[in-house]
Amino acid sequence: MPRFTDSFLWRSRYWLTAIGVIASLQFVDGPHRLPRSVGCLNTSAVGGVRIGASGAIERLAPDTLKRLGEQRRRAIADASSDMRKPSELRKVSLRALESAIAESLEKARPVPEEIQLLAGLQSIEYVFVYPERRDIVLAGFGEGWKTNERGDIVGVTSEKPVLMLDDLLVALRHAEQAATDGISCSIDPTPAGLERLRSHVAGLKTIGNPQQTGKSIEQALGPQTVTITGLPPTTHFAHVMVAADYRMKRLGMNLDASPVPGLTSYVQLLGGGGRGLSAIAPRWWLVPDYEPVVVDDEGLAYQVRSNGVKCLTEDTVFAADGTSRQAGQSSPAAQRWADMMTSKYGQLAAKEPVFAELRNLMDLAVVAALIYQERLSDKAGYSLPLLLNSAELPYERFEAVKQTDTVAGLMKKGNNWVISASGGVQIRPSEVVRQKTIDAQLAESRRPTAEPKSWWWD
Repeated sequence: MPRFTDSFLWRSRYWLTAIGVIASLQFVDGPHRLPRSVGCLNTSAVGGVRIGASGAIERLAPDTLKRLGEQRRRAIADASSDMRKPSELRKVSLRALESAIAESLEKARPVPEEIQLLAGLQSIEYVFVYPERRDIVLAGFGEGWKTNERGDIVGVTSEKPVLMLDDLLVALRHAEQAATDGISCSIDPTPAGLERLRSHVAGLKTIGNPQQTGKSIEQALGPQTVTITGLPPTTHFAHVMVAADYRMKRLGMNLDASPVPGLTSYVQLLGGGGRGLSAIAPRWWLVPDYEPVVVDDEGLAYQVRSNGVKCLTEDTVFAADGTSRQAGQSSPAAQRWADMMTSKYGQLAAKEPVFAELRNLMDLAVVAALIYQERLSDKAGYSLPLLLNSAELPYERFEAVKQTDTVAGLMKKGNNWVISASGGVQIRPSEVVRQKTIDAQLAESRRPTAEPKSWWWD
């Protein structure tokens, strides 16, 4: 089970206040960019935040986001006319993709943006194996791209984020580790910090000066630890997971206004009553929601069927020494908020592209797991020598996420003081791949209509 335990609840009959503790992310290492990396379009801004000069993540003001969007629009070339039109089944040959990348590297040229953006693919629904060509082909909806006002690279008609080669490289190269450990992010307070905070809260009789009380809570809890499993914390993939977790925390604690009607905050769902520091607190985490993978009789055609993203919840029980365990159940309010997050996730992803980016990463993780666990390279007779070669084709690296500072925000709610900001992301692609159903008719989707003349085609 994941360890997303950065929360607990304090109720007081004296004050109509809720205290939401969120993470202000601290990136401890200095920037590190490999000189021949694919280049995730040279940006460390994800989900409306970016890494500042001090190493802390800064929430970007609307005018700053607009300015970054304008800069990115000037820097990114438009898709070619044939690539720009929407296609329900755009195909990308991994063998031909490698050849196109190798040509750029041999000529010491940057990898073209159309390759970095995987020909505008926005999802991967099919994976086809062609032993006669020694090739593996990815297929899904694709079209040209644009940069929206926030600086996100999205489809020209769908406005959904496009898939990135950089994230595909990460998923492929860490598929074996992900099969064992899964892929996850979590933000956890230290046991010592929880013990300090419990002692500090026990001595508070009133809220007093809200700013001073907030600062004292921040100091008592101290830095929290960011844990990334299954892939390096220096990757764009990891940063998207953490940014989505960060945004979910702020929405859940009513620190940001929800852009989706009907998605209220957890704080708004809480009732009154009680006092003292509760030993039980909710936590939430996001997981992929897939149906069983469909495969043809020969094991050469696969269909990946995603229903979206689910939000799960479970109470965390804290001991007096700051350690914790999972209760195996959740409170009604926490479950209601998780259900709302699940039902509204598609609408939220349309308003907040970082949640759509997270869904893209889940697709890539599942596809990488398919290639690894089903030994598709062996079936194709092609080992993906460049896509799996970190020395020849490094993915872009950013500062490693290692710890967070605690930031306390105060607001009124019932008879409760709430200190809560649980969350996280957990992707177990091997579990998706293990569930299969056979459909002989799927082989018809794999049959090529003509020999492809490029690394991508519709």
